Amino acid sequence: MPDLLKIIPLGGLGEVGKNMMVLEYDKQILIVDAGLMFPENDMLGIDLVIPDFGYLLDKTDWVQGIIITHGHEDHTGALPYVLQHVHAPIYTTKLTRGLIEVKLSEHHLLRNTVLNTIRPGDEITIGPFRVEFFHVCHSIPDGVGLAIQTPVGLVVHSGDFKLDHTPVDGKPPDFAKLAELGGRGVLALLSDSTNVERPGTTPSERVIDTAFDQVFQTARGRIIVATFASLISRIQQVVNCAVRHGRRVAIAGRTMVKYARMARRLGYLEIPPDVFVSLEQINRLPPEETVIIATGTQGEPSSALARMATGQHRQLKIVPGDTVIISAHAIPGNEEMVNRTINRLFQRGADVVYEKIAPVHVSGHASQEEQKLLLNLIRPQYFIPIHGELRHLTLHARLAQELGIPADHTLVVENGYVLEFDGQTGRVGERVPGGYVFVDGAGVGDVGPAVLRDREILARDGFVIAIIRRNARTGQVIGTPEIISRGFVFLRDAEDLLVRARERVMKTLTSQKQRTKIEVGNSVRAVLEEFLYSETKRRPMIIPVLIEE
Repeated sequence: MPDLLKIIPLGGLGEVGKNMMVLEYDKQILIVDAGLMFPENDMLGIDLVIPDFGYLLDKTDWVQGIIITHGHEDHTGALPYVLQHVHAPIYTTKLTRGLIEVKLSEHHLLRNTVLNTIRPGDEITIGPFRVEFFHVCHSIPDGVGLAIQTPVGLVVHSGDFKLDHTPVDGKPPDFAKLAELGGRGVLALLSDSTNVERPGTTPSERVIDTAFDQVFQTARGRIIVATFASLISRIQQVVNCAVRHGRRVAIAGRTMVKYARMARRLGYLEIPPDVFVSLEQINRLPPEETVIIATGTQGEPSSALARMATGQHRQLKIVPGDTVIISAHAIPGNEEMVNRTINRLFQRGADVVYEKIAPVHVSGHASQEEQKLLLNLIRPQYFIPIHGELRHLTLHARLAQELGIPADHTLVVENGYVLEFDGQTGRVGERVPGGYVFVDGAGVGDVGPAVLRDREILARDGFVIAIIRRNARTGQVIGTPEIISRGFVFLRDAEDLLVRARERVMKTLTSQKQRTKIEVGNSVRAVLEEFLYSETKRRPMIIPVLIEE
């Protein structure tokens, strides 16, 4: 029986973020992207979310290479964690390589990683896969799509894309290559679904120049522009606008400083020497002559903009007369933090300009008409919508069906489902792990649903600790049980409640015979749960502690 081509999404299908795709043939694997996702509101205490790549852990010697389509975190952010287990060369474009080098050096992984620079138009062989790279437009330079010739047919991976005819770097999509691929015959197209709910086409990045000019003309004080650290083209647009309006530029945010330094070195970012100044210098210049580019578009508490909004930034304070431009779209799940930051900026007297009131940001993803054009150019036998929540994937599949692709040839799957192709037919196979892996501080994967449920209880109702001492030989209780509470009630107002709680615990312990530690703990937990709920209608976490002396 001939080998099957397996396409296995480990991230990015059923969610926005942590994109990771695996192509497998004859015990040889090619990985496309390895990204992260910001935690959702109910993921308390979690720093990052990365794909569950457990499927690869017993197949690490099968991995022939890793291709990164562009430099955004949702495509590169999991690399430091994947590379601790998978030792394979990385292939990517010049700018993306620079961004990855910054990231890997922070994790002390750069020295042992093989990085290969490719350009659009290049062709390389990775195991049984012949990969052709073609230029696509996105909100960051140097993005590529992939034409992957496999032993069973041609697979096209769009990467994140939009069909921008006037991109700020002057490099439109490679329409000729897309048409040429369609003429060859494509087994399967994997296409970006993020903006499928938007009719029409996505505006060009160039519309931002006009919006920035309007803000710069009316701003009377400092201008602070928040954007993603990796959004090099947006940083360049801010610099160009600052030059036109006679303002000097400083950068705030450790990661953005590193990325900007790298992009200048590689020639992707041009900041005239007399325009660029340090944060220390910019504080000594007249406000109307300054621009600060900062991180923090998603309301991240440790970001430069969030610290300015709360008055905790060491060097920068928001003052009345400042104009803040938030040049980004809130990632799903981050809306609350973003809105909180905007409110705090207004509270401190800043004038805040954001996507809903001015076109200071445009999406980097294709809308419906662009998605249709790509489908018509490629004309695939099978269509697999990627990069989106389930509703995005489903709507994208319907769009493909409207263009004539049969319903049974549009494969809508979520992370972990194995797609199998034999050259003639495609089908959905078994499911492998494809869930979340939580990064919490230095821990990776050691926090799971049970821990998050405990954190949710603690956040909602707090906890109560009951400390009981007893004689190890006789089992008699020594003294009075001690009740400690945090996040449950204000102690000064609840002294009577805690006194009665101690009495209930003492009564329970003295009315029953000597028991094991487990029995004592269960008994104390039960009596406190019942008593505290009857008195407060709250259910704090009860933690009995039995000390035998």
